[in-house]
Amino acid sequence: MKTGKVPENILKRSVLRQSKTEREEVKNGAGIGRDCAVFSFSDGCVISCVQEGAVAVKADAGCRPGEHTVRYTTAQLIQKCANNLAASGAEPVAVMVALFLPETLEEPRLRALMAEAEEKCRELSVDLAGGQTRVMREISVPIAAVTGFGRMLSGEGAGGAVWGSAAPGEDVVVSKWIGLEGTAFLAENCREKLLERYPGYLVETAAGFHRYASVLPEAAAAVESGVCAMHDASEGGIFAALWELAERSGVGLAIDLKKLPLRQETVEVCECCGVNPYQLLSGGCLVMTARDGAKLAEALNARQIPAAVVGKVTAGRDRLLFNGEDVRCMNRPARDELYRFLDGEEISGEEK
Repeated sequence: MKTGKVPENILKRSVLRQSKTEREEVKNGAGIGRDCAVFSFSDGCVISCVQEGAVAVKADAGCRPGEHTVRYTTAQLIQKCANNLAASGAEPVAVMVALFLPETLEEPRLRALMAEAEEKCRELSVDLAGGQTRVMREISVPIAAVTGFGRMLSGEGAGGAVWGSAAPGEDVVVSKWIGLEGTAFLAENCREKLLERYPGYLVETAAGFHRYASVLPEAAAAVESGVCAMHDASEGGIFAALWELAERSGVGLAIDLKKLPLRQETVEVCECCGVNPYQLLSGGCLVMTARDGAKLAEALNARQIPAAVVGKVTAGRDRLLFNGEDVRCMNRPARDELYRFLDGEEISGEEK
């Protein structure tokens, strides 16, 4: 198998079929589009999720052609966990960090990895509650697995955000812009190539898109505004996020491609690198459904969070993309374009 998420058909066949939930305390288990598990007890609910990846200190993180991998910081993985929890209607409370280290790693690097994790936890008001550290001769780069824990938020839409589903007739709303995370990685690691074509300010702006990584503000605002379902966009881009939300809910979609919010910097970086922005890492973008999408978008915009209504939830299973008079079916999530770029593959064909 290739680097990145396990393809959906293999995931269903070889992972999800073996993931059974029988205890009554487990209210939300493994499934397509389900990033968090929900455990219900007499005194409340605990929400949990896991994020993993190869890690490096901030100065060495990113992606480089020929390495065939993306190296996150521990802070970025903690932010991804927090985003998953927030998109499930929960407030992040604590994380546990497990680090698997190669024999070549020196103690100062380990200390730096943990310092960045501690700084992010302090920023998010989240406790670093423990974890595990182990040196292994079987690996060549540090690997981290971050487990996040949260508590249910109160609000009109809180229960629906976790256990409910998107329903036909609801509007689809997207926050901020798509492709932010992947744009930042590409701008940081292809700087010289981009500077041959674009002015420095554009490249620097694109490289700074990591500042939009958190979806906690929009998730909290959406819960207060009666959101029906949420899913944070990440690997596979906005197309994957939309598909996973629809698959989780057993519904169809009608999405206007031209309404999907896209920064000009992303357009330029993707054009130069031969990457499809609609299937590019999109951390920092939250997909929501609401009975009144315009009202939800207005509530987010009032808090200085860009948001737009991009389509409708429909009955049936058809997931359609509208681009002017052109209509096409959305495919199952493809391998993220960032990994295609690292492997030197051609841009995927669904939507260039």
